[in-house]
Amino acid sequence: MATITTRDGTNIFYKDWGPKDAQPIVFHHGWPLSGDDWDNQMLFFLANGYRVIAHDRRGHGRSDQTDTGNNMDTYAADVAELASALDLKNAIHIGHSTGGGEVARYVARAEKGRVAKAVLIAAVPPVMVRSEKNPEGLPIEVFDGFRAALAANRAQFYIDIPTGPFYGFNREGAEISQGLIDNWWRQGMAGGAKAQYDCIAAFSETDFTEDLKAITVPVLVLHGEDDQVVPIADSALKSIDLLQNGTLKTYPGLPHGLFATNPDIINPELLAFAKA
Repeated sequence: MATITTRDGTNIFYKDWGPKDAQPIVFHHGWPLSGDDWDNQMLFFLANGYRVIAHDRRGHGRSDQTDTGNNMDTYAADVAELASALDLKNAIHIGHSTGGGEVARYVARAEKGRVAKAVLIAAVPPVMVRSEKNPEGLPIEVFDGFRAALAANRAQFYIDIPTGPFYGFNREGAEISQGLIDNWWRQGMAGGAKAQYDCIAAFSETDFTEDLKAITVPVLVLHGEDDQVVPIADSALKSIDLLQNGTLKTYPGLPHGLFATNPDIINPELLAFAKA
């Protein structure tokens, strides 16, 4: 397997397909998944002539099951080390959910010339948890519930999430894909429980406000209007106001995992932005 070893000795798994002189697109997965969540988009962009890269965040997938460093600063630093190791220049970084937070933090701090554009899909920025500064956020008890369910029976929890709100399969008339549910469970169970537990705080309590303000490259923000995991009013609709060069597109009825349920809609949007 292809891996890099970070400065703190963590092995990060990655996939790197396509011509090495083509423009790179780097995919950042959501919690608690892996780079495999982007299979459809990896194949789509590979067929369109791009170099496509997806890594497993530390503690997730095939990367080391770390018990430390499971926070956004370290996640972004890991991406910076990957970009350096692969000598990625003029790259497009696409992140979903937690991966969108990772993209925001990395892009805001990236070396000049490394990043051309970014995409935030159903992403967690600016900040998810409710506070005095963010009264519209979700109460901390929601995320405490995630932690309790993970600790009590991670395997069952990782069935309940994709069966229900993640893909909108709990909505009346939803076209349910057992394959998506099973693949979500497979990816989640491949990672480490400690890292995934810690990552709940990373995706819910990290404030990306200053990261969004600092990004100067073009950013495409995509969000389903029926997102039950990262509500659009407290995420995309706020992020777009903080970005210097952002474009917002929303989709009535689409769920949190919209790029997986509706690649026929999302992939052409991503390709048009990449080519623009």
